[in-house]
Amino acid sequence: MHIPKSTTHEIGVLKFTDALNEALLPSPDYDVERWLYVPNAYSEYRYILGTRGKNPLICVGINPSTAAPDDLDNTLKSVERIALHNGYDSFIMFNVYAQRATSPDDMEHELNMAMHAENMAAFRYILAVSEEAPSVWAAWGTIIEKRDYLPLCVRDMIKIGEEYGAKWYSAGARSKKGHPHHPLYLKKDSGLDAFDVTDYLNKL
Repeated sequence: MHIPKSTTHEIGVLKFTDALNEALLPSPDYDVERWLYVPNAYSEYRYILGTRGKNPLICVGINPSTAAPDDLDNTLKSVERIALHNGYDSFIMFNVYAQRATSPDDMEHELNMAMHAENMAAFRYILAVSEEAPSVWAAWGTIIEKRDYLPLCVRDMIKIGEEYGAKWYSAGARSKKGHPHHPLYLKKDSGLDAFDVTDYLNKL
C-alpha cells in the first residue's frame, strides 16, 4: 500500500527532463537497458514505468501505486502480457495523474498544475519513443470519476496525442457509462479495440 505522506504541492517535484536524465544513468537497483523508470527511485510520484522497445504499447491508468522495475504489481503484469500478446515489443505504464496512491480515495483533491505540466512532458516523450504511430491504451476504469480534474488532464493528453498521430484503444468490455476496462482482470489474450476518447469524455 502507498498512502501519500503529504500533497505533492508540499514536497515539490522534479522536472521531467531532469528526472529522465537521472533515469538514463546506470543504476545499482535495476537494468536501465531493459527498464525506463522516471524518476528512478521510489517517491511520492511517478511519471513513467515500462520496458524499452521501438514499438511500445502505452497503457494509461489514473495514478501510480507501488510498482517499480523488477517488482511489478498484478496490474502491470497484466499490462505487459497484453502488450506482448498484441504484437508490441514493450510496454509503458503512464498515468493521467502522477501522484502515487494505492487507493484513489487518497489522491489529492486539488490539481498540482506544476506536476501536471511535467507529467505532460513525460507523455510527449513516450509518444516520441514509438517508431510507428503511438498506440495509447485507455485503461482507467471508473476511477476517473474520483476527481474533477482527471478528465481535464485527459483532454490535455488528447491534444498532445494529436500532434503525434496517436491511436487510442481500450481492451475488454466497457462500462455502461463507457469507461474503458481496467487491466487487472482482463484475460492475457485480450485484444485492443479502437476507442474514441474525445466522444467518451464529452458524454461523461
